[in-house]
Amino acid sequence: MSNIHYQITPDNLNSHTFKVSLSFASQAGQTYTLSLPAWLPGSYMIRDFARNIIAPVASDSKANPLSLEQLDKQSWHVEASDHRITVCYQVFAFDTSVRSAYLDSQRGFFNGSSTFLAVEQLKASPCRLIINAPDNIRHWRVATALTRSEHTEKYAFGQYQATNYAQLIDGPVALGDFDAVEFAVAGITHHLVFTSEHFGDRARLCRDLTKICQHHLAIFGEMPFQEYWFITHLAANGFGGLEHNNSTILQASRFDLPNPNKPEQLTDNYQTFLSLCSHEYFHAWNVCRIKPEEFVPYDLQQEVYTQQLWAYEGITSYYDDFSLFRSGIIDFDAYLAMLSKTATRVYRGQGELKQSVKQSSFNAWTKFYQQGPDAVNNIVSYYTKGSLIALWLDLTIREKSQGTNSLDDLMRVLWQDFGRTGRGTRQADYINIANRLCGEDIGEQFLSLLNNAERVDLTPLLERVGVKFEQQKFKALNSLETLASDDYIPYLGAQYKILASGLQITSVIEQSPAAQAGLVVNDILLAVNQLKMTQGSLQHLAEHLPQNSKVSCHYFRDDQLLIGQLQFIDCPLVGVQLRLIDKALSLKWQTST
Repeated sequence: MSNIHYQITPDNLNSHTFKVSLSFASQAGQTYTLSLPAWLPGSYMIRDFARNIIAPVASDSKANPLSLEQLDKQSWHVEASDHRITVCYQVFAFDTSVRSAYLDSQRGFFNGSSTFLAVEQLKASPCRLIINAPDNIRHWRVATALTRSEHTEKYAFGQYQATNYAQLIDGPVALGDFDAVEFAVAGITHHLVFTSEHFGDRARLCRDLTKICQHHLAIFGEMPFQEYWFITHLAANGFGGLEHNNSTILQASRFDLPNPNKPEQLTDNYQTFLSLCSHEYFHAWNVCRIKPEEFVPYDLQQEVYTQQLWAYEGITSYYDDFSLFRSGIIDFDAYLAMLSKTATRVYRGQGELKQSVKQSSFNAWTKFYQQGPDAVNNIVSYYTKGSLIALWLDLTIREKSQGTNSLDDLMRVLWQDFGRTGRGTRQADYINIANRLCGEDIGEQFLSLLNNAERVDLTPLLERVGVKFEQQKFKALNSLETLASDDYIPYLGAQYKILASGLQITSVIEQSPAAQAGLVVNDILLAVNQLKMTQGSLQHLAEHLPQNSKVSCHYFRDDQLLIGQLQFIDCPLVGVQLRLIDKALSLKWQTST
């Protein structure tokens, strides 16, 4: 029987507030601590969800008021006067990301970590949750991986339950007039929910996601859940995802989905969406259940530091694209193109020569999740650099074991020894397992890649599986696409987005022409060589000027007009292109073990 009862109601849609109540059995004279998490698993930044709590009040079983004493930014004390305490409050919900809560006249969404106060003394107790429909709206439904009570039908408002507080806040909830379709993998129902209007090919989505889910199942050997939910919010522009034990919340652009009128078309945007789904689904094993020892159990009241995110996000990032190839959705050349873009993001800046992936993991709370304008030059992503280390590890294990083992086997061992048992991993566990699979000690080289700010030399490993690693020029000023050419290709060393007033700088590579001209992030480039700047005009001008030409540039910094001198140079070899040169050799890498 549930000891803690929660109830949540979309209260005022236009004011974006949920009404929440919490009721639990108490003992007269005992003081209870109520708290809200400061962060949620999978998103390593202090979010301070309690800032959105409005007017909390407490009462006893006779509706007599009780004093709520606030202890800090996210916790309160309440002393019981009899056998029950009820706490009521509102939550302001206007965060469109996957991490918090949102409510308007079109839809609702919430993570329990941002809405449900915990009773610290009763966190291990079963929880009951009643989700109420908003007044005067008949057509909304509920999408959540939370366990339904026997009297609540799927997609219905009503009663849900959790074995403890941790499980309660691991089941995000979407409300609205959404589109839902189901497909089965190994007899397990998977729900695909879109909370806003879309025009995608539902049948194709189900077919492709089925293949990806089957791929991940083949690696780990078993599904750790009884059902799974892909819940996606679509907007004009958007991208992101957050993993949960048996669901994921995704964001994408409305037209990222496959076009039903072009059943054979596979756009880059659709590939990216499938990779996102693949990434979050892989997390159901790798980080939701296989965890660093520092996360067992989670302490959601403060930062929890680990040096292992390179493995949990990096290995997952390696498989998210690779699974599209291995499941037959894309061919090998298309996969190499995707991997080339990942490598280019690592190689184009100097960050990986200043920060190791262990340091990147440890400093996720500040340097990665709160990136400054210096990010491209001074930090490295444990996602992208971690995925290159995962590639190195996969190819190394395959080579040392003569094709008997691979990274797949390492993940299976992690699942059996850590995911299924609930034990947390240490860095040494990865090295020990890799050594066993290789049949020799690779620890020194492995540790060097983790501990040192150095490049991962993939060239010899890739050549032995029939793939050429080449560094090339960028095709255009604002592009990360590469081109093998000895011809002059102008280089700016900055990325930018197009505004009506000009080009807003979004990143600047140190020592680049843009940096030498004095341009910094957020500057708005207005004119170069007295010509108004648009995406096309800057590219055309750079292509028509002689190499090393020096021209004036005018730009706004805040409200101040500044003038600099810009010199276009030949693009350095900072992009990466992976090219298949021996199909037979590549089978050493392509095949599963």
